[in-house]
Amino acid sequence: VQLQASGGGLVQAGESLRLSCAASGRTLDVFTLAWFRQAPGKEREFVVTFSRNIDNSLYADSVKGRFTVSRDNPKNMVYLQMNDLKLEDTAVYYCAARSAAVVLSTRRADYAYWGQGTLVTVSS
Repeated sequence: VQLQASGGGLVQAGESLRLSCAASGRTLDVFTLAWFRQAPGKEREFVVTFSRNIDNSLYADSVKGRFTVSRDNPKNMVYLQMNDLKLEDTAVYYCAARSAAVVLSTRRADYAYWGQGTLVTVSS
């Protein structure tokens, strides 16, 4: 499966942004999906992972209550709604996929498929 993230941009602190991830090559409903991010000079870190029907999801503590993930399986799209953005949310955001699994994973190594990333910059 090929993943393409989009929707990044420059926003002010407190504003919202919605990222999209489009998939091609395979239908997304056979995958467990995730968003990761990488801030300048830092390691790529986990943001959220979620099951096929979003009934099982896991958020990083740093984004819990502000970020919400959704997916539209028929359209092969995944979304990350980011509200109340903070300076520390500045990063390149990546969508990732792995074969559907019962247990959600926050580990980068468990995800075989990655999009190219989209830059989110939050200014004060």
